Amino acid sequence: LLRDHFESRVLRDIPGAQVTAKNGPRLPNTSSLVIAGVDGETLLMSLDLKGYAVSTGAACSSGNPEPSPVLLAMGLARDEAQSSLRVSLGWETSFEDLDGFFETLRETVQRLRRLSEQGVSNVVHP
Repeated sequence: LLRDHFESRVLRDIPGAQVTAKNGPRLPNTSSLVIAGVDGETLLMSLDLKGYAVSTGAACSSGNPEPSPVLLAMGLARDEAQSSLRVSLGWETSFEDLDGFFETLRETVQRLRRLSEQGVSNVVHP
């Protein structure tokens, strides 16, 4: 599956990343990730500026700044839920599309972590 290819790259190449409910029943086109050390909303805005539409939680919590109640009910800690990112793949998404997104995600996570280490928080730069 395309989703599994993407998740394998995330787990291999983004330290501190984990896939939510990796071994549970899931939609074949959706990945829910927790990326430690990165605020989900800041990551979402940074990716949006790069042209990618993602979410920070379950679809039913879209637009709510609080952590997803669904993720909390699944047992994620509040900080994990606030570091979450939901990626949904479309019918026409290709491996090339997903690899391009992955590179943008990896670079954005690295940049946001560097800013956080420097004491800068909630800053979005394209």
